[in-house]
Amino acid sequence: MRPVRPDDKQLIAAAWERLSDQSRYQRFLTAISELSDRLLAYLTEVDHHDHEALVAVETASGDGVGVARYVRLDDAVRAEAAVTVIDDWQGRGLGSLLCNLLAERARDEGIRRFTALLLSENEQMQDVLASLGPARVISRDAGTIEVEVEIPQEGIGDHMAGVLRVVAGGMVELATPPWGLRQAS
Repeated sequence: MRPVRPDDKQLIAAAWERLSDQSRYQRFLTAISELSDRLLAYLTEVDHHDHEALVAVETASGDGVGVARYVRLDDAVRAEAAVTVIDDWQGRGLGSLLCNLLAERARDEGIRRFTALLLSENEQMQDVLASLGPARVISRDAGTIEVEVEIPQEGIGDHMAGVLRVVAGGMVELATPPWGLRQAS
């Protein structure tokens, strides 16, 4: 796990190719067949304050397997969050892990709540967000819901089971990010 860098364009593009059409649609809420140079720049050139992105890289292959990001909203204490995990890695706890690490970064930057716009049928992502704490629906519109989740004040929440599953499988090597992590209380 590490922050996304501008030179990760190829890593992100390769991970994109490994996503199914359904996963792409769930992430962007529209059909996107390829990443434009402009979108790739947006996804990789982040300031790590108002726009953070973390990438999970498979140790053995060096392939990107998941990304979590937030973009701060105008009120400064809320940010829209998104998590994408390639299909082969879904259901292993990686999305929850990424979401919780993203919450740690957001808390360090003064963000107190995440919002996310989801397809109302995307129960996996709703479960990932709920792992941070109680999620409340703040709007419903034409097959989508917008949810809001309070970020815990300390620790990284209940994601440790997911971390242990991933580490026990030897599939991802966890490293301390450059900004450090607080210990769960």
